[in-house]
Amino acid sequence: MTRVTVHKFGGTSVADAERFDRVATIVLDRTGPVERPVVVVSAMAGVTDALIRGARHATDGDTSAASLLLFDLERRHAAVSEGLLRTPERAAFEAVLHERLDGLRRLYDSLSVLGELTPRSRDAVTGYGEGLSAALLAAVLRKRGGRAAAIDAKTLIVTDERFGDASPLPEPTRVQIRRRVVPRVEQGEIPVITGYIGATREGTPTTLGRSGSDRSAAAVASGLDAGEVWIWTDVDGILTADPHIVPGARTLEELSYEEAANLARFGAEVLHPRTIQPVIAHGIPLRIVNSLHPDHPGTRIVARPSPERWTSPAIVSSNGMRRLAVGNGDETGRLLAAARTLRRLSEAGIDVYMFSQSLCDSSLGLVIRGQDRDQVASVLRRSASGGSEVEPNDSLGLRAEEEVAIVSVIGRPGGDERGIASRAFAAVGRHAVRVIGVTQAVEADSVSFCIPASRVADTVRFLHRELGLEEAPVSAADRAKPTGSVDRAASDGSAP
Repeated sequence: MTRVTVHKFGGTSVADAERFDRVATIVLDRTGPVERPVVVVSAMAGVTDALIRGARHATDGDTSAASLLLFDLERRHAAVSEGLLRTPERAAFEAVLHERLDGLRRLYDSLSVLGELTPRSRDAVTGYGEGLSAALLAAVLRKRGGRAAAIDAKTLIVTDERFGDASPLPEPTRVQIRRRVVPRVEQGEIPVITGYIGATREGTPTTLGRSGSDRSAAAVASGLDAGEVWIWTDVDGILTADPHIVPGARTLEELSYEEAANLARFGAEVLHPRTIQPVIAHGIPLRIVNSLHPDHPGTRIVARPSPERWTSPAIVSSNGMRRLAVGNGDETGRLLAAARTLRRLSEAGIDVYMFSQSLCDSSLGLVIRGQDRDQVASVLRRSASGGSEVEPNDSLGLRAEEEVAIVSVIGRPGGDERGIASRAFAAVGRHAVRVIGVTQAVEADSVSFCIPASRVADTVRFLHRELGLEEAPVSAADRAKPTGSVDRAASDGSAP
């Protein structure tokens, strides 16, 4: 019986020739008479951001800067082609490369005439990176002896019309996948599908927003009734903390869907909450693995984890955040003004990670991604300009701001974490870091602290040590001992 596994590779996994070659090895090593891989691939690392910069240059009329960017994109992709492909395959790929870049150049020319980068035109631009990456990986797989073909997800992933953050429509997407992908898999071909992008029912290109390629992989897996989805990244699964901050962070080897979704909601970088939903609906196991260490088992996410697994809280840190204090200095109607400001930010597609308003202060505190700062300021200015919906005392202006980070300590949903939130509060107090804001889950199994950006690394390391997350996992036999022995361990700061 054929087993289909969907393998998604992010931009860091296809950053250069060496990594493209490693990805090809991973895919071919997992191809056999029974095991059939389907690949979803992102653009090369940094390419999507470069495409958007080029679009902004074009919109501003700086066509020379846009042309230089196109030259750099051609150079990067050609370097991989020259390093990995033989002459016939290289010539075929470079013909595709030049054709796609010519199309992108025409699109930039149109933007320079229009002088405006709309969400719709931005989606048309950003999909080019995935198309090039998929074509290149398919060529490398063919050169290595695999039967592979690149497939444009605009012919598969049918979405709504929310440009920049579109959602796949499950049933029409499933129909297209069954029609266009299943026959290829049955014939022994390896489909290499562009991640992150889709198209409306009318065929207008869209993108799926943050972690869009993961969402693509989940949608493809659902359409194929796949056996598993493997998300390949640059870390060994979901860990007890960011391994770049805490080298001793441990991998959480098995999680439930609910536990993984909880970590994702608190900002775990390797997984987005929306990735979980399609696999939950179809009961498809998900695995987070490291393309740089392909033999590491990573983290497996299933409906019902083994009762013998090791469980632990985890620390999630979100950097690149900004706290804004906004207000109009008027106490009158401040709650109404705050509510309307939050509504306007939501309508603009801006995520607010924390917000606060004290009884003794007329300002509203907002924690947002730093990259959204200018857009937030624009929304506030439009509100303050007296638009049709702005009422007296309704507009809030920017009064102060600072760079911050959010550090979250997350326990097991529904589990007895023996006071994980209170233990985290106590540890933060001992560390003497300035706490700017706090949010806590209703179930009291998780808590988030907003702190100065300069203190995130030392705070995460301190919490990881103080909560006992660096200690060896507790064995099944030890977990079976009387609870008194575990309680004593918990009381001195060890992991529950």
